[in-house]
Amino acid sequence: MELGSVSAAHGSVESGTMAGVGKCILVTGPPVSIAIAIAFTGVGKTTLIMRICENLKLSNPNIKLQGFYSQEIRQGGERVGFEVVTLDGRRARLASSTISSPESRQWPAVGKYKVDIASFESLVLPELKIREDTGLFIVDEVGKMELFSSYFFPAILNILQSNIPLLATVPIPKFGKDIPAVVRLKNHPGATIFTLDKSNRDAMKDRIYPQLA
Repeated sequence: MELGSVSAAHGSVESGTMAGVGKCILVTGPPVSIAIAIAFTGVGKTTLIMRICENLKLSNPNIKLQGFYSQEIRQGGERVGFEVVTLDGRRARLASSTISSPESRQWPAVGKYKVDIASFESLVLPELKIREDTGLFIVDEVGKMELFSSYFFPAILNILQSNIPLLATVPIPKFGKDIPAVVRLKNHPGATIFTLDKSNRDAMKDRIYPQLA
């Protein structure tokens, strides 16, 4: 089965065979400025999915979780980039606003941040490979930076075809315009979408966890 591909330059998804009907739970949330404020109180999207992972491990110690989460890189209280972290603690740079080198001048940019595609792929792509004993994939997040990798979204579609559950975070549409890859995930037959906000942030874990447990 041929997978759709992602344009590294624009993050757009070419038409291709739709993924299978594997369970796909998507957590979305407010714009970045609000999300940062929420994250500092420990109730952001990343915090939520990590709490769900902890609960799953407690209830089923033998469960095999694969994937990654994203977090800020800060220096002197200022955000200077982002990194991706595997569930067993390995790290790689995703983007930086401070690196200046001949190589980095060729990297794609999102705002002031240069996206290190090679670094991202070296850590994340092996984590998204299908293994027989995998019980759940965690992907935080399917966003503009990550989608500069032309291999990233096809790997996500491959997970859905495997029927292994996927728990992923996706951004809220900016200026009402959603990323095509995110639209495709939302339209997936097995997708359930949860929107995190201040009013439901404490109860959201209890709504998502039973669908995975």
